[in-house]
Amino acid sequence: MTEREAAAGRRSRGRPARRFALTEVGRASFPHAYDDLALTALRFVAAHGGPEAVREVAEQQLAGLEERCSAAVAQAQRDATEPVDRAEVVAAALTTEGYAAMAMSLGGGAISNGEQLCQHHCPVAHVAAEFPQLCEAETAVISRLVGTHVQRLATIAHGDGICTTHIPGPHVPGPHIPAPTQRAGNKVVPARPVPAGRATAGTAGASTRSTPSIDRERTPA
Repeated sequence: MTEREAAAGRRSRGRPARRFALTEVGRASFPHAYDDLALTALRFVAAHGGPEAVREVAEQQLAGLEERCSAAVAQAQRDATEPVDRAEVVAAALTTEGYAAMAMSLGGGAISNGEQLCQHHCPVAHVAAEFPQLCEAETAVISRLVGTHVQRLATIAHGDGICTTHIPGPHVPGPHIPAPTQRAGNKVVPARPVPAGRATAGTAGASTRSTPSIDRERTPA
């Protein structure tokens, strides 16, 4: 918390004088106004440049984070002997940056159901509560890091307990359904659609009148 500084000048008689100064850890225990400073700056940017200018600031702020996490993902892929789970690698990289992140598989580990990237801490939550462009830029970074489209389900800035991002699994095609066929004798031929305006066998010769006719017995005059 404190460190001793050497006394300057000539010492007087008696017990040596000691001087103390706060360390960085000690200063961290005092209140700070970094969030207020960031909010003031972004409000100024929004007032003079509009929402798009705030978005550019958010993207610039996260550029360094994306670069460091990309390097971590690339390093993990080089060191791995088997294919790596990019979501887990990204979660580890974000944890190093202070996000306390983890990846969770959905559907009992079925990869086709996808995963969720959960961040238990947001370093800019108070600022992002007023400027959601920070969350949007962060979501775009996560999407590029995992290499697929993602969907943000919850954010700490909006009052949720955890920032949750859904990462869809790979597309699994359904079973192939063959086209229906018809038999002509012993030969199988593909079914053909009935041309418009041509009556089918079941309707050929049928009356086209909307109401049935009723034959009445004629009474002689």
